[in-house]
Amino acid sequence: MTSKTMRAAGLITLGLAAAGCSTTQPPTRTLAYQQPEPQPDPRIARMYGAEEDQGWRIPAVDPQQIEPRNIRQVVDYRTDETPGTLVVDPHARFLYLVMENGKAMRYGVGVGKAGLEFTGTGTIARKAAWPRWTPTPNMIEREPDKYGGDLRHGMAGGIDNPLGARALYLYKDGRDTLFRIHGTNQEWSIGKAVSSGCIRMLNQDVIDLNRRVPAGSKIVVVGIDPSAAGTPNGDPTS
Repeated sequence: MTSKTMRAAGLITLGLAAAGCSTTQPPTRTLAYQQPEPQPDPRIARMYGAEEDQGWRIPAVDPQQIEPRNIRQVVDYRTDETPGTLVVDPHARFLYLVMENGKAMRYGVGVGKAGLEFTGTGTIARKAAWPRWTPTPNMIEREPDKYGGDLRHGMAGGIDNPLGARALYLYKDGRDTLFRIHGTNQEWSIGKAVSSGCIRMLNQDVIDLNRRVPAGSKIVVVGIDPSAAGTPNGDPTS
């Protein structure tokens, strides 16, 4: 082999070696049957992102844990109740804030287990941010192992407190009904009957509701016939 031929062979060998060390990858092929990654709902990102509130960090809502129907939204709503009234429908698992012109702000909620719900009309007598929580005597009696220990004396407000970021207290005829509308970090519980009688909302939603509803507002918790208070009409408008 001549020196010229040997040099050519060496260059070919170096070229192959260099090609073997290359980090260049062939273009990724998208298979026809491959499903695209689901994109998060921008409404959830906008309304339910993480936020700081009075020294506490409220985590973002996991989009996989909330149904689209439970996202805060304005809906058509027929009712004889005046604007500013709260209507809770435990059967549909919604809370409505009645607005002008046949509209309502609708929130998805978690409700009390069967037999634990309050029904009737009352007043939001007071509101509290990051409230202290104490189990009721009935809760202690029903589940002494869960509530009868140190918890019977209550828990200071905070991100792990069962009442969450805000609580609205329902009174009837001037007396505390022990019925609360309150926040929760357990987004999986929205739309379900899991609580000890109160109405739970996502922390971001209960903060929004608290801003909109002054103390003294009327609240209606409907019974078997929700049409007595109001009827949804059509699709959400936003």
